[in-house]
Amino acid sequence: MLNRLLLCGSLLLLAACSTVSTPPSSSPAESIRYQPAAFSQLPQWDSSLASESLLALRESCRPLAGRPQWQAICSEAATLDAANVDGIRRFYESRFVPWQVSEAGKDSGLITGYYEPLLTGSRQRSAQTPYPVYGVPQDLLLLDISAEQRAATQLVARRNGGNRLQVVAGKSQPGADELLVTLADFVIDSRTRTLKGRLDGNRLLPYYSRAEINAGKGINSAPVLAWVEDETELFFLQVQGSGRIQLEDGSFLRVTYAEQNGHPYKSIGRWLIDQQQLTLAEASMQGIKGWLEANPKRRRELFDVNPSYVFFRTLNSSGGGPIGALGVPLTDGHSLAVDPRYIPLGAPVYLATTWPLDGSPKPLTRLMHAQDTGGAIRGAVRGDFFFGFGTEAGMYAGRMKQQGKFWLLLPRGMTPAPRP
Repeated sequence: MLNRLLLCGSLLLLAACSTVSTPPSSSPAESIRYQPAAFSQLPQWDSSLASESLLALRESCRPLAGRPQWQAICSEAATLDAANVDGIRRFYESRFVPWQVSEAGKDSGLITGYYEPLLTGSRQRSAQTPYPVYGVPQDLLLLDISAEQRAATQLVARRNGGNRLQVVAGKSQPGADELLVTLADFVIDSRTRTLKGRLDGNRLLPYYSRAEINAGKGINSAPVLAWVEDETELFFLQVQGSGRIQLEDGSFLRVTYAEQNGHPYKSIGRWLIDQQQLTLAEASMQGIKGWLEANPKRRRELFDVNPSYVFFRTLNSSGGGPIGALGVPLTDGHSLAVDPRYIPLGAPVYLATTWPLDGSPKPLTRLMHAQDTGGAIRGAVRGDFFFGFGTEAGMYAGRMKQQGKFWLLLPRGMTPAPRP
């Protein structure tokens, strides 16, 4: 998720983009197929590899190297010459098996894009920088629930240190220092693992929506990490899930997803289409920004359509990419956000799609690495391509709405299967 919302790109403006409750994927796990393939069947395999294909794998190996199936692979990857593309190709061919992924009989799916934006801001509030980038509010409470507990009508919870709650087993009514949780108050689906709420007496209620936060509710307990110039860019920072803020002295403050208010993402692009303000073709990130420039008095109205709100934390200003759901820095042009129910995090994924350019489609074939997730990334053949940092990356990400195919690469001897 950029552990996040993730943080997503163009069509994520048209679809849910958070890691919170959204409608489940339309196809059950039984409709997912993994068909073994030869490397010769992968489009442009012989010419698509680059040094970054190895460097991204080395990042994935940081959490994967301790797993038995990955130990030898990661050990060898650490010794390879990143400049020897032929050697990298032979390594993948000897160590992995490609599996073409399909869902409900279809072997292609939607590929969108995301990026790391640049904002201008300050550590201090001023007339030029009036918009706050919030950290996690102290009154935001988190309650982890199991699949069995999701089906309950009511739960009882108690404090478990910090802002964490835990379910009190076997109870339906709260006692002293306990909270009543009515599940119908929350938006829950099969992917819901954590309820995010606030105290109201002895009840846990959903946390405040974007409109309520913008009206000042609950947010007094949240630290302000920075103040930025542009409210529109702040909104899209929340969509992307991470970014850099350039301060007055020229230094950069890196921020990334820390938490989210628990409300499902609602598409402002879809709302503009439904209101006949934009056509589907116009509802890219660039098109939405253009509408906002033409309708500045309706900015808050549009933003409040989306009740989801992201809270950030700061990162060390390293030269690497933002941290993805795998816990490692993303690699520009070689990291992919996936649905981890079908594509295991850390695995290489060979992607065959097209560039989001005008004119005749130009093939984009590349060995990517599943290092991130996103609430809108739902389905076996569904990906979000990380384009990197800055204006050019944002241009590509904002236009990326292509069809693409996946080949999941797994260590020899491993068999893919969907997980619950």
